[in-house]
Amino acid sequence: MLAPLRESEGFDPARDLLVLVDDVALDVGRFRLRGAGSAGGHNGLKSIEGALRRQDYARLRIGVGPRPMDYDDLADFVLDGFTKEERRVLDALLDPMAEAVECWLDEGIERAMNRFNR
Repeated sequence: MLAPLRESEGFDPARDLLVLVDDVALDVGRFRLRGAGSAGGHNGLKSIEGALRRQDYARLRIGVGPRPMDYDDLADFVLDGFTKEERRVLDALLDPMAEAVECWLDEGIERAMNRFNR
């Protein structure tokens, strides 16, 4: 899926790619922008890094964690549905996250991180 982009003339993941990703290290209701970094054990990011053969692309990390004790497998937790309260909290994030994406598009990752990361 990303391999054709990688081969596209002028495509620069550091400038042109923003990946939205779940993050158990952030509480539900929080999000953070990041300009680059490792996959940190996240299978989706590992797949992207494998296709791109690099780690310098922006991410919008959306909090879904931490994993409750009644889940043995992290994958089961992140693939499970949200509670009504979690859904309400996440729905409230849609507008601020959309603003963060627009800021990234218009002004770049550094400006977006400075404005939206708390």
